[in-house]
Amino acid sequence: MDYTIKKAGLEDLDTVAELFNLYRIFYRQADNYEKCRTFIQERLDNEQSNIFLVYIGDKAVGFVQLYKLYHYIKLQKQWLLSDLFVHPDYRGKGLSVALIDRSKKWCEETEACGLMLETEKTNDIGNQLYPRCGFEYDGSHNYYYWWK
Repeated sequence: MDYTIKKAGLEDLDTVAELFNLYRIFYRQADNYEKCRTFIQERLDNEQSNIFLVYIGDKAVGFVQLYKLYHYIKLQKQWLLSDLFVHPDYRGKGLSVALIDRSKKWCEETEACGLMLETEKTNDIGNQLYPRCGFEYDGSHNYYYWWK
């Protein structure tokens, strides 16, 4: 399948927001396109994330969103692969792998030491995909959250 990957800018806001909304719905969140649009616009306006879109022809069918972090051991920048989504109609065609590969290339382009991610234990597809793409499972750390 022929595809192209493009770094998203503000001109792609509506496209990214639509896919981001579908991504959140996949993770059992309420449908809220306007809130998603505002969220993505803030990330792009403030250069707080980097988003890559994958296209089949002229239709965007998936995205990956990366946030900058810093690694305390390597003392370097790294990227958090926060969000990865391919529309259900286009899954199983290697597009998630292509987006991950583009994220790895972004690490090289930005002189980052690597990527990290977390996913739900119940995400069977992701938990099979990430090791196939060279990610190593880190069973020695617990992740905790605090929400106000």
